[in-house]
Amino acid sequence: MSDSRQALSIRAQKVRGIFNQFDSNKDGCLNRSEMAALVMAVNPRVKFTNEQIEVILDEVFRTYAEFILEGPKGLTFQGLLRTYDDGAGDVDRDFDALGLQLDSSSAVGNGTTPQEPYIIVAAAAQTKVSRPGEEEGGCGGGSGSRRPSELSIADDETSSINGAIRSTNKLGAAWARSPNHGIAYQDTWHLIEDLELHLRRLDSKIQDKQKERQEKKGRGIVHGVVDRRVSADWEDGVDNKGQAIGRQRRGDDDLGSNYGAFKTALAGFREKCANVQTPEQAFECHMAMGQCLLEHHWHEAAINSFELAVQLIPQDARARFLMGNAYYSLGKYTDARLNYQNALEAGEVNTVLWQGLLPQVHVNLGITLEGEGMLMCACEHYREAAILNPDHYRALKLIGSALYGLGEYRAAEKCLREALVLKPDYADAHCDLGSALHAVADDDKAIQEFQKAIDLNPNHLDALYNLGGLLKDSGRYRTAAEMYAKVLALKPQEWRAQLNRGVSLLGAGDYEEARKAFREAFKMTNRVEVYDAINHLKQMQKRPKGLTLAIASAEQSATGQHDNIADVDSMFMIVENARFRTAPHSKTTAREFLAYALDIRNFQKHTRLHHCDISDLRRRVEECKYLPGDSKSTGALSVQNDKVVRKAELEKILCQLLGFLTPDTFQGAVRMVNERILSVLDRAGSGRVDVGMFFAVLAPLCAGPTDKRKRLVFDVLKWHTSPAREGIIPYTDAKSYIKYLRAIYLPDQGVSELAEVRGDAEKLQVSYPEFLNMFDDTNWGFGILNTLVKLETGDCIRHTGVTCATCNYIIIGPRFKEMTKNFNLCPTCYSEGKVPADINLEEYVFREYSSKADIMDQFKIFSSKKGFTAAHTQTVT
Repeated sequence: MSDSRQALSIRAQKVRGIFNQFDSNKDGCLNRSEMAALVMAVNPRVKFTNEQIEVILDEVFRTYAEFILEGPKGLTFQGLLRTYDDGAGDVDRDFDALGLQLDSSSAVGNGTTPQEPYIIVAAAAQTKVSRPGEEEGGCGGGSGSRRPSELSIADDETSSINGAIRSTNKLGAAWARSPNHGIAYQDTWHLIEDLELHLRRLDSKIQDKQKERQEKKGRGIVHGVVDRRVSADWEDGVDNKGQAIGRQRRGDDDLGSNYGAFKTALAGFREKCANVQTPEQAFECHMAMGQCLLEHHWHEAAINSFELAVQLIPQDARARFLMGNAYYSLGKYTDARLNYQNALEAGEVNTVLWQGLLPQVHVNLGITLEGEGMLMCACEHYREAAILNPDHYRALKLIGSALYGLGEYRAAEKCLREALVLKPDYADAHCDLGSALHAVADDDKAIQEFQKAIDLNPNHLDALYNLGGLLKDSGRYRTAAEMYAKVLALKPQEWRAQLNRGVSLLGAGDYEEARKAFREAFKMTNRVEVYDAINHLKQMQKRPKGLTLAIASAEQSATGQHDNIADVDSMFMIVENARFRTAPHSKTTAREFLAYALDIRNFQKHTRLHHCDISDLRRRVEECKYLPGDSKSTGALSVQNDKVVRKAELEKILCQLLGFLTPDTFQGAVRMVNERILSVLDRAGSGRVDVGMFFAVLAPLCAGPTDKRKRLVFDVLKWHTSPAREGIIPYTDAKSYIKYLRAIYLPDQGVSELAEVRGDAEKLQVSYPEFLNMFDDTNWGFGILNTLVKLETGDCIRHTGVTCATCNYIIIGPRFKEMTKNFNLCPTCYSEGKVPADINLEEYVFREYSSKADIMDQFKIFSSKKGFTAAHTQTVT
């Protein structure tokens, strides 16, 4: 034996023997004819057709292209060795099936026994992973081209009972034609063939009925009910080519009176599964039935088959995974999430066996969590998928998209660029990268990315819509209107696109078309803000140069030019704060306090924290396992690390507090919380936050009496201390809390230092009354809470018929009336110091009307005056 031969392992020697056996022309490569001979020789029981052989060879030569020499040559020895290393076959069984032998010195201790051989590509590790909606198109469509990914979901165990074989099946479903079909029994193939024929007949009947129905309506043919809830990045672990965006769903409505016959037929197929010889074969039959039904969109029936399979082999991760896919397709995210979690638990018991499946489970679990609104939790699973498979470009894209949804734009940009390195033609990644770049004000590069996405997929809704928004913001109104028109051509009922098209047309000077667009948007949605926009347009047209000046103002704001608008004969001017006075003997809010209160109130509205009662937050705090709740009575010490948790855990707490929100609205709330609160509490960027301080900064914004809000803050800070002491908290904790509170909600005012105290601050304790004095101080505390409470009770008043003298919108919330010239301002214009350009006074005296009682008092005072018209009010829900 040569020196190089001795250096090879026994496994490599066997592969070399197989290679030399079929390298008939001795050119150092296996061409297609030689590979075909090898496949047939190691599978003597299988009678392949020429078409089946060609399919197998195409798969091998495509998957291992890097080991194929150019020209008429073929797969090298290293390529054949890689196929075995990837699990494409069992080298020991193939070696024995060919009757080859090693030298006795090399074969000592091998201990292999002849078993049934696999097809050489039956369990290839480099499976092309795809999903429904892999072709680009529609809103958020995936990429049309595929890239091999290190994912394998085949079960490498097989049995020789009942003639166990691996086979490719011409008639079978797409998943069965994949190299990872995992079928070992001939009886299972017969079952698949019969079931596939039955399901195709049903599909034909359903399509004929739909064709008749649509022809009567004159709308053409629609094949099935498309479920748009299915994510464009969802993976089903099989090789499905050419499927359209979305996921069709079948149900009893599709078959009508024939549904009973379908259920009877399914019962017959399941009876055949139950009558096989071994539990392993029964498991395989139920899995095959489930996959066929899943491919034909009979999701409920597929779930029943997977449940039967799980009963036979509970530890099988793939059965749980596919059942999760079926539940997700039905929009049952909770059930899907539970099955994916069970699949992870089963897969982590044997990570070697399920190493190809685990990244897919993490990706689908993340997408399911996104469907429930849990972006932070989803991001963690995408990261796990990327760690398990660094070439998983879809996982990297999903991380970037989730980070963008959380407002972490720079991190999102980095992940999206990494995904595009792996897959440059990924239209979704280009679109999301454009959004991230726009968020960080890099608009030129953002336009380029949106355009790349549109070039790859001209019907990419997200890219068209986002590009329209960017062009509108930059003052290119005509082009923006064209983008929105393309969106409406693809999705006619998209009211936001219609509304933005109206704004763009208004900016372009096409007032009549803008008015039509606004009316169409209002017809689509009946939202009050669209109604106000239409009324605003009408009022602006009544003013000389009104529209022109409004458009000029918008252009100046978009281009960053902040010249004095009064100098260009605008409708308003901005005056300094010293010229604003409040009416004597009134409770009018000072201008400087109102600006900060409005900002906090907007945050409160976006996060919906004002719908969360303070008693609910207290209950969550007391139930929270991260705070030492027992220390309230026992004084037990807590572990300091238990108070610092990952952001994803805080997201779960928020989900419990805001469980009444829809997933999309909840995502927006989490984004606002992450950008404003968590970014301050986690300045180091560790991804971990002090849970007690998180509860404490939320409490002032929840609904309920202010004394209960402040008391909960004090109690949280008390429980946060180790050990807790009744009635007092450390001065340092109170000081840190006030600093965090002002940094989060009053960032422009800066963080003022507390008053100097005598003694060692580390040992000082603060009682509840002392804490209230610190909290209510307007200079360095959070005294603005009283103004915020006024807005909570008064900003739902709609002053119908009364418009702001500067912005000309109907006033909603507190109304500020100038007592000298009798003009009215909305809260925003009052806080910004805007007054009509034609009213220039030494000082302006304002009185606030923030409730119906105030307005009725005004009505009683002036109702006797001739010509007075009372302002109608109504509550905005």
